[in-house]
Amino acid sequence: FMAKSLDQINKEKPLLTIHFDYDKYFIREDAKPVLEANAAWLKKFKTARILIEGHCDERGTEDYNLALGDKRAKSTLDYLVSLGISGDRIKTLSYGKSQPLDMGHDEVAWQKNRRAQFLVIEK
Repeated sequence: FMAKSLDQINKEKPLLTIHFDYDKYFIREDAKPVLEANAAWLKKFKTARILIEGHCDERGTEDYNLALGDKRAKSTLDYLVSLGISGDRIKTLSYGKSQPLDMGHDEVAWQKNRRAQFLVIEK
């Protein structure tokens, strides 16, 4: 881990993305085991610091989606803290609807875009 660059670490995607329901920011049941695995990784690499990016689908205004993305990132942070990860190791950032994973304009694309994804920012 320490021998790798941050770029290499992030390309390997050690921390998995979670997804959200439309217009919601609560942690879904299917996201809980993903966050438990992410917390286990963070407990293994105790010096790692991460950024949680909150993302939304294209529907709604930019301001609304920036606020919703922020709530998604913060609820993800809170869940990791509840699993024993120190909040001072985590930063959050909302991209709103500005960085879609899928450029489609249908429910399949929107589901992929409603997410919190993780970036290791310090090892």
